[in-house]
Amino acid sequence: MISLRELVRLAAEHPEDLDHPVAPFRVGERVLDTDLRPSIMGVVNLSQDSWYRESIAPSVEAAVRRGTVLAAQGADFVDVGAESVVAGTRRVTAEDQVRALVPVVEGLAAAGVVVSVESYEPAVVRACLQAGARLLNLTGPSQDAAMFDLAAEHDAALVLCHVTGANPRELDDVAVARDPYPAMLEQFAERVADARGRGVAAGICLDPGVGFGFTSGGSLDRVRHQAVVLLNSFRARTLGLPICHSLPGGLDYFEDETRTAEGFFAVLATLGGTGIYRTHEVPRVRAVLAAMADLSVD
Repeated sequence: MISLRELVRLAAEHPEDLDHPVAPFRVGERVLDTDLRPSIMGVVNLSQDSWYRESIAPSVEAAVRRGTVLAAQGADFVDVGAESVVAGTRRVTAEDQVRALVPVVEGLAAAGVVVSVESYEPAVVRACLQAGARLLNLTGPSQDAAMFDLAAEHDAALVLCHVTGANPRELDDVAVARDPYPAMLEQFAERVADARGRGVAAGICLDPGVGFGFTSGGSLDRVRHQAVVLLNSFRARTLGLPICHSLPGGLDYFEDETRTAEGFFAVLATLGGTGIYRTHEVPRVRAVLAAMADLSVD
């Protein structure tokens, strides 16, 4: 049960991490203080296999329209991807991803939207950065060197996602640790140092990857694990970088009310010290973040 008593216990276990400062997040010309005002990343999916049906855009025109609407609703960035991370769904070649994504990135960038590309394929990232994307949502460490070089070349910001494997479609068959943060932080520290060493000068944020790699227990155990990871997010602030979370859907709890789930998980992420929220439900999450910022228990 999530209770005040449990939150006090968690804070008491890691008091030195609670208020650790994090760097501003620079994306292009924008410099964002995510502690002063959390940032929101909206989502446009070009894959028909994506599990969140409302985020799917069946054409270039629909994708550009959805992305501009999300920006108008309060998204600071719009994340586009062309392959579902759902296990068992169709793999999409880099060539097909480029063909689908580039006109969407060009259309959104022309409309003044700050575009993020979600990929673990260097060819896809190269094409999208050339088309105007300013942020790389890197969902796998297997091609870090090439990806960091591309980010440095295009002065792109980075979301570094913790994935237990090469990428979300090639996960290691291992159970996620009950407390994943020690190993996660070690990996993040090495990757951040590598990125900076390769010339990445724009913002870097850290995504603990709550949606990937959970193999032990059942589906409800997965949601409980995600809640724990969200509430423990402040422990990753010791690396001095903002924390980004792709908010879970919690289908097993929320069932046909799953569109409300990301607002609930945004509360847990906020309590954990998150700065950037990747969400399919921009207006709902924006409202939650405003309430969390404005309301007080004094």
